[in-house]
Amino acid sequence: MSLVETDWLAKNIKDVKIIDCSWHMPQTKRDGFVEYTNKHIPNAIFFDLDNNSKKNIDLPHMLVEKNDWEKIVSNMGIKKEDKIIIYDNSDVISSCRCWFNFIYFGHEPKLVHVLNGGLKKWVIEDREITKNLPDIQMSNYISSEKKEFVKTKNLIDQNIDIQNFKVIDARSKERFEGKVPEPRKGLKSGSIKNSFCIPFNNCLNEDKTFKSKEDLKLIFENCLKNINDRNIVFSCGSGVTACVLALAYSLINDKYHPCIYDGSWAEYGLI
Repeated sequence: MSLVETDWLAKNIKDVKIIDCSWHMPQTKRDGFVEYTNKHIPNAIFFDLDNNSKKNIDLPHMLVEKNDWEKIVSNMGIKKEDKIIIYDNSDVISSCRCWFNFIYFGHEPKLVHVLNGGLKKWVIEDREITKNLPDIQMSNYISSEKKEFVKTKNLIDQNIDIQNFKVIDARSKERFEGKVPEPRKGLKSGSIKNSFCIPFNNCLNEDKTFKSKEDLKLIFENCLKNINDRNIVFSCGSGVTACVLALAYSLINDKYHPCIYDGSWAEYGLI
């Protein structure tokens, strides 16, 4: 199961590594790191989604190189055998992107979890928070890329006619249908030909917890004839909310390995 509940984390908080991966859309004018320094779950380590993505490229949130990932995770003090709980305080559930990154770079999927409801639920339940930064002991993390978990633009283009896999877009219907301009400059409106749309928020309750398995099955059945299908690729604006759908789908299809079009519309929609 890719999710853990707040009750579970409270009982096991000393036995896991906790990551705060709060990231916010630029237009919100919110800073995830500043918020983390003011309030976080005890012993949580901050994961900066922007800084821990590929540099010297115009596309946002692209996966880093293997050796860079090893440095990032080693500096966080995380080891291959660690059970990891990732949370966020974001409307776009950015913790799911960090969840995907760890799985892509070979961390055992059964050891990587997202906290259902994130920091907001934790705080509402009046659980312990702190400003104290954790004491990190550097590790020597060794990763192994699962390159089959990512699609490139060339593979997306080749698939349009042959349809070896289905592409599901996590953006809003309005953006998917090209009825509103993209929030990122330099992008046309619209979507990948023959792709489907499931806005990521459809998979969430009002409090940003994930919907029940029964509800999720109904949501995905609107796009997929077979919810046991493993040839599913998720896309979005910049590779963040695609991972929300990937996690949601993994809740109803335990044979599914998350697969993302990393460039997403930030690449495909370039004018």
